[in-house]
Amino acid sequence: MNRGARLLTVLAAAAALLSTTGCRQLEARGALNEGVQAYKSGNYEKAIERFKTAVDRDDKLKVAKLYLATAYTSQYVPGVETPENLQMAQQAIEQYKAVLADEPQNVTSLKGIAYLYMQMKKFDDARDFYKRSIGADPNDPETYYSVGVLDWTAVYKDSADRKSKEGLKVDDEMKGKRDQKLCEDIRAANSARLDEGLDMLQKAMEKRQDYDDAMVYVNLLYLRKADMACNDPEGRAMARKMSEDWSNKAMDARKRKQEAAAKKGGNGIILDQPSK
Repeated sequence: MNRGARLLTVLAAAAALLSTTGCRQLEARGALNEGVQAYKSGNYEKAIERFKTAVDRDDKLKVAKLYLATAYTSQYVPGVETPENLQMAQQAIEQYKAVLADEPQNVTSLKGIAYLYMQMKKFDDARDFYKRSIGADPNDPETYYSVGVLDWTAVYKDSADRKSKEGLKVDDEMKGKRDQKLCEDIRAANSARLDEGLDMLQKAMEKRQDYDDAMVYVNLLYLRKADMACNDPEGRAMARKMSEDWSNKAMDARKRKQEAAAKKGGNGIILDQPSK
């Protein structure tokens, strides 16, 4: 075969490949559109099948993987520990991770995985992905809030477990001599997480005015801080005062929100107050 003939053969093969690739991409787009329509109609099983087809036809179609992950997530029921339900969550995580393999800073995937791990009570994994999400999008107050909540959860659970082994309830005060070793162990194990939680919640409140949910967890973390004030009555009293202050701030913020909402009529129109 001469050079010209070989070139024609190569070009023909390339054209066939491009044609096949183009057809598969068109099929992927068609399946994606069908999946979106099925999802909007609440037909999640059909949506999942069409999104799977779209991913199969074009593995680089990121939006199809994100839609597929979202569809799996919509079928997952938090708190239900059946294998089928957990598989839905795991399949969603796999699709999000497939996106991250090509785009490590994809915020939707990072937050999606963090949310699912949190609902599955895989708190350390959830915390890791929320912190990665902060690196990708440092302006979302809810991500900082989520890390703060997870830090409080870890501190509370560890304190409760350690106290339970000594016959104490989580809110029982450790003030006797026999309790000092326990108190010191709890503080050593949890003070870093507690400080991180307070820092994360502070950042959340800086980014969202009157963030009452964050204030509630600041209140709860200061209660844990008071619990760790080993043989330090003054430190314990100060932490309790901070807890009370933040509880009051949370109630005030919530009240302001309710008053603002009450002033709004239909379609978000602010109603004039009657003249006195």
